[in-house]
Amino acid sequence: MTSPSSAQASNDDLETKPGKATNIVWHHSTVTRAARAHQRGHRSAILWFTGLSGAGKSTLANAVNSALFEQGLACYVLDGDNVRHGLCADLGFSDADREENIRRIGEVAKLFLDAGVVVLTAFVSPFRADRARARALVDSGDFIEIHCAADLEVCERRDTKGLYAKARAGTIKDFTGISSPYEEPEAPELRVNTGSQSLEESVAQVISYLEQQGVVPAPGES
Repeated sequence: MTSPSSAQASNDDLETKPGKATNIVWHHSTVTRAARAHQRGHRSAILWFTGLSGAGKSTLANAVNSALFEQGLACYVLDGDNVRHGLCADLGFSDADREENIRRIGEVAKLFLDAGVVVLTAFVSPFRADRARARALVDSGDFIEIHCAADLEVCERRDTKGLYAKARAGTIKDFTGISSPYEEPEAPELRVNTGSQSLEESVAQVISYLEQQGVVPAPGES
């Protein structure tokens, strides 16, 4: 969570930017994030899955979500395609629209974090600067970047939607990995080799990391 001073700084920024909301004050809830964590028995966190289309982000995020749910944890997946059906339905895939897409997701993920939920985001989020801005919204340790690492060739073979073929044919513009760049994380909290290891191995790797970091209880802990 950001500090009250950070929230005030954000409000001050709003006062100086034309066309932005003014005369607003951050409202502090009487039920805190710490109280929710105590009630539920686990921390909240943002698990930010990033990688090429076809790298297995949504598959892994949903599998981890299921594993956490089976443990009784409060968790939720924000999926790239699902979000573009509603919250970001007005955005395309230009660099500017991608930036705004990730900005919105970062803010929504921050709300889930404050609500005491382990929120898993599955987005290509191709640009390091956009991911860095999402990370900067929350405190150190709350943002866990998970790089779903799979070679472009593997992702193309997995492409059941035929998006890569359309991109190579020029019928889809600004497609990450073909006509738009993907900037791999330089120092993610976790790099999962989704291109070669099994889904079960990948899930176990993520869960193990969350246990080590104290986000979720380790086996035998209450």
